[in-house]
Amino acid sequence: MPLDRFVLILVCVIGAAGLTIWLGAIVSASFAFPMGWFALVPTLLVLYVLWRVVSDRLRSAEDDRYDRTKR
Repeated sequence: MPLDRFVLILVCVIGAAGLTIWLGAIVSASFAFPMGWFALVPTLLVLYVLWRVVSDRLRSAEDDRYDRTKR
C-alpha cells in the first residue's frame, strides 16, 4: 500500500472519529436549543466538499506519480 494512501486513511479515520463526537454534541445540544438544527446545514455542506476533495484525490492518476517510481 502506498504511503500517501495509508496516511490519507489514517487522517480520514481520525477525522471521522472527531466528527462523530462533534456531530453528537451538536445533535444533543439541538434538543435543548431547537434552532441548533440550522448549524447542521453548513456542517453538511463542509462535509460534502471534503468528501468531493478526498474522492477526487483518490481517483486522480496525477497524484500517483510516486507509485510509478522504480525502487
